[in-house]
Amino acid sequence: MADLFLKVALLGSGWVLYVLVLASILSIAVMVDRWRVFRAAKGDIVALMDGLASRLEKKDIAGATALAEGSTAVEARVVLEGLWNFTVGAATVEEVMAARWLRERQLLERHLIVLSTLGNNAPFIGLFGTVLGIIKAFNDLAISGQSGVAVVMAGISGALIATAFGILVAIPAVVANNYFVTVLKQKSSNTDALSRILLAYLKAEKRP
Repeated sequence: MADLFLKVALLGSGWVLYVLVLASILSIAVMVDRWRVFRAAKGDIVALMDGLASRLEKKDIAGATALAEGSTAVEARVVLEGLWNFTVGAATVEEVMAARWLRERQLLERHLIVLSTLGNNAPFIGLFGTVLGIIKAFNDLAISGQSGVAVVMAGISGALIATAFGILVAIPAVVANNYFVTVLKQKSSNTDALSRILLAYLKAEKRP
């Protein structure tokens, strides 16, 4: 087993850099994909909330439905589920809206695990490459018989490139993942607020 690991180590950190390059390309692809999805799910939530409350206060369900249908926000699609079932009852409206939000959330969260995984593990992959590079550097020194601080430092400095590259891959992935998760939490809060508005008017309407 030790001999097998030594053979892998003697390959150096070059192949690890290729892995990190592929990881970087994958990370950028996911960032672009999620940015397009989140951008398409944006909308004026304040206007939607105010407009929805105003129309429901006037018992204008058709107007509230038209307002939600005209919004590009993902929250509006959740509201629509409630409005389409408005006559069924508060319990049903609450359930269908919760189910629709879970569906929309899954679409928004898709591939975010890639950014999270790369952000957490890319530095370790780079560190692994550095360890392999150092092993190879010392092995080459032993074979060549050369000595001196300059010779040793040259091998180590080359090996440290893998660690630097791993951190370079991880930082954008972590920043992007944190951004998307924050936006997702905000959308969840917006959806909850809109649901409460809809349910409040529905329950008030059912009171004798």
